[in-house]
Amino acid sequence: MTDRLYYRDPYLRTFDATVEKVEPHGDRWSVALDRTAFYPTTGGQPFDTGTLGGLRVVDVVDEEDGGITHVVEQPGVGQGSDTCLTPGQQVHGEIDWARRFDHMQQHTGQHVLSAAILSVCRARTVSFHLGAAVSTIDLERELSPADIAAAETEANRVVWEDRPVTIRFVSAEEAAALPLRKEPTRGGTLRLIDVEGFDLSACGGTHVARSGAIGIIAVASWERFKGGQRLEFLCGGRALGRWRSFRDTIASSVRLLSVLPEEIPATVERMQGDAREQKRAAAALQTELARFRAGELAGTAEPINGTATVLRAVDADANGLKALATAIAASPGFVVVLVSTTRPALVVAARSTNAAVSAQQIIATLTGRFGGRGGGKPELAQAGGLGAPPDEILAAARAMLFETRA
Repeated sequence: MTDRLYYRDPYLRTFDATVEKVEPHGDRWSVALDRTAFYPTTGGQPFDTGTLGGLRVVDVVDEEDGGITHVVEQPGVGQGSDTCLTPGQQVHGEIDWARRFDHMQQHTGQHVLSAAILSVCRARTVSFHLGAAVSTIDLERELSPADIAAAETEANRVVWEDRPVTIRFVSAEEAAALPLRKEPTRGGTLRLIDVEGFDLSACGGTHVARSGAIGIIAVASWERFKGGQRLEFLCGGRALGRWRSFRDTIASSVRLLSVLPEEIPATVERMQGDAREQKRAAAALQTELARFRAGELAGTAEPINGTATVLRAVDADANGLKALATAIAASPGFVVVLVSTTRPALVVAARSTNAAVSAQQIIATLTGRFGGRGGGKPELAQAGGLGAPPDEILAAARAMLFETRA
C-alpha cells in the first residue's frame, strides 16, 4: 500500500521515494513507489502530473489494492529502451504545482458551494465532477436563479472570511457522531475536510489551507439533469480566466456594434429581427427572379420525344436551382435538368405533372455514373457531389431521356 503524502500535506510539491515495481505500460512504463505526493484520479478529481526521476508523469492510477501506479513516458532518444528506474532505487518526484493548486481551488470551492446550497436552499449535492476547464455539481432538485445567486453569495462570504481549512482523521464510529454534510460511503478511518464553522465532509482530495485561497466561486450556468439540476462553476484562476474571456468578448462586441455594453442584448435582438426581414425580402426577390429566369430557360427547351426538355448549366446554389426547376415545371409538358457550374456539381431534376419520366430516376442514373448522393420524389429530386463537368452530366441526362422515351 502506497503512503499517500498528499493526505497530510496537499502543499507538498517535491518528495523522495523508493521505487518498488516497474512494468511496461504500452509504449510507457508504470512505476509503483513506497510513497507519493501524486494524486490519482479518484473521487471526481483528476490526477496530478509532473516528473519522476526526470521522466514525465502522464497518468496516476488508484489501484484496488491500495497502491498507486505512476505512468511515465519513455526516456528520450539516446537513453536506450530502459526506464532509467529500477526497483530499490531512490527517486525524486516533483508535482506540477499550477495544476495541483487549480484542483485544490476547485475542490475546496465545491465543498463550500455545496454547503452553501444546502444551507440556503436546502438542496443536497448528489455528485461532483472536476473537469479540465470547468467543474459541475449535480443537485437533487432544481433551484431558481434567485436561489442560485443567494447560495453563490453565501459561498463567497465564506471564501472572503478566509476561514481555516483543516484535515483530520477519525474512525467510522467517531464520524457517526459528527455533523457531516454527507454520509460517508466507506468505513474504517475517514479523512475529514473541515471548513471552520461551515462544512465538514469526508474526502480524500487535495484542498487549500484557508478558504481565502479559493479566490472566488462563480456559477457559470445551469441546466436540468436527471430530475434535478447540474450547475457549472469556476473558482480562483479559472474564474479569472473566464472573466478575461468575457471582458475581451464584450470589448470586441462594443467596438463592432458601436454600443454600450448594457445595450448589446437589445442591439443583437434588433439585428436578428432585421436579418429575418432581409431574409424574407431576399427569398421573395429570389422567387421573382426565378420566375423571370424560368421563362427565359423554358424558351430554350429542346424537344425530346415530344416533351419540352430544359437541360442547362446554371450559376446557382442548390436553392436557386430548385427554385428555377420548380418554376419551369409549374407549366405543363416540361422535364428539367439543371446543373451547377461549380465542382463538385449540384443537380436538380423536375417534371411537370403530365410528364411521364421520373425526376428521381434521372438523379439516380446521374449519381450512379458520376458519384455523389441525392434523392427526392418523382416530381422533384436533387443531388450533390457529382464529379464531372456540367456538359458531361447534361449529355448523360439527355441520352438517358432519349432511351427512357424511346
